[in-house]
Amino acid sequence: MPSRQELVYMLAACCLLALYCSPVAISLLLQSLPEDSRNDRPILGILAQETDFKSFQKLGSSYIAASYVKFIESAGARVVPVRLNRSEEEYNKIFQSINGILYPGGGVDLKTSEFSRVANIFYKKAVEAKEKGDYFPIWGTCLGHQLLTYLTSGENLLTWTNTDNFALPLNFTKDAKASKIFADFPNDLLQEMASEPVTSNYHFWSLSVKNFTNNEKLRSFYKIVTTNVHDKVEFISTMEAYAYPVYGVQWHPEKNPFEWKNETGIPHSRSAVKVTYYIADFLVNEARKNNHRFPSKKEETEALIYNYNPVFTGTFSSFEQAYFFD
Repeated sequence: MPSRQELVYMLAACCLLALYCSPVAISLLLQSLPEDSRNDRPILGILAQETDFKSFQKLGSSYIAASYVKFIESAGARVVPVRLNRSEEEYNKIFQSINGILYPGGGVDLKTSEFSRVANIFYKKAVEAKEKGDYFPIWGTCLGHQLLTYLTSGENLLTWTNTDNFALPLNFTKDAKASKIFADFPNDLLQEMASEPVTSNYHFWSLSVKNFTNNEKLRSFYKIVTTNVHDKVEFISTMEAYAYPVYGVQWHPEKNPFEWKNETGIPHSRSAVKVTYYIADFLVNEARKNNHRFPSKKEETEALIYNYNPVFTGTFSSFEQAYFFD
């Protein structure tokens, strides 16, 4: 732990870096500071995706379910929607302005969708940035998790499991003990996660442990943290990269407190809601390790999700609310 005088010098250096240096250099210094000196105003991007069913198409060409926004905000971060059909130059500017990105669940194509194209841009930037010492976390949920496996391997290796509307406990692997995702979870909650159905599953396709193990690119990039079994297929339900801040979950941590469709696949127990809190807390703390920033307060304000109004969609969709974009 640095002394008070050392901390003053380091903070002074931060001020000089803010004036004269790049976000990468700033991020490197911040990672050497005590945790309470890091970025406490993190902003996470959430990637929009094409509206893939008719009831949404009349409201906008792309959307973000509001539960993902609430999920991020619940742990002390703000959200910027990352909209589709922008230039790579615009995405580079966004990348330099936010502190991480979330790829949500959904139903678009892993190869041909605009969602996939934009996700690939941020994925490549995050990997390149980490190799230069700039820590930029990526989180994938459900479709986002599947997309990460495609972006890493270059192949669609998913297997049909029809795991739609199921709440499941998690099967922790031997690598779970060294997992970053679950490092700060209380032991009693981990035990409940292993024995109670606290994870919400809404997916027809999964990455099987077999296909993962047989693919060298995936095997060398990610470790398996949890698995589940459905339709006689053992699939990966939680994974994290060895050397990069890249994380994927096949389940939906955002649904437990924020989605209220009356189905058995969304658990609302105290344990289930606590899982959501600890996952969100982990992701936001990862974003605190990054010090990208908007060029001005005005640009930051104009980019935030607060500029858009969520629409109540609970009467005709699985989401209580969603944000729509043209």
